[in-house]
Amino acid sequence: MFTRLAQQHRQFVRDLVMNLQALAIALENRGYLASCYTCGHEMNSASFMVSLGENHLIRFLVSDYGITWTEMRDDRELMKLEGAEAISQLEDLADLVKYQVLPCESKVQKELLKNSQMQPV
Repeated sequence: MFTRLAQQHRQFVRDLVMNLQALAIALENRGYLASCYTCGHEMNSASFMVSLGENHLIRFLVSDYGITWTEMRDDRELMKLEGAEAISQLEDLADLVKYQVLPCESKVQKELLKNSQMQPV
């Protein structure tokens, strides 16, 4: 049973890394500064970053050790989430791209605007 669970977890992480790479490309195509770096070819970890405006950064890290979403403004941490909550925030960000929602209409962008006093584009 544990071997099967370990394999499922590794596959989950690989799938998440591939989706992060695709999200970075989609965000870049929309004009955002975004990147996704992985170590090696095994796709077992990634560092995803996107700049949402002046000094406003989202960092999403995934590895076998955990998953974190960190939002920073002016080099200060505003919000840090882990696990399922981090993935939920990532889904909100992906919905911005997927559905081409206006920035002020998405849940994550509303939260970012509220926390940072950033004006909608």
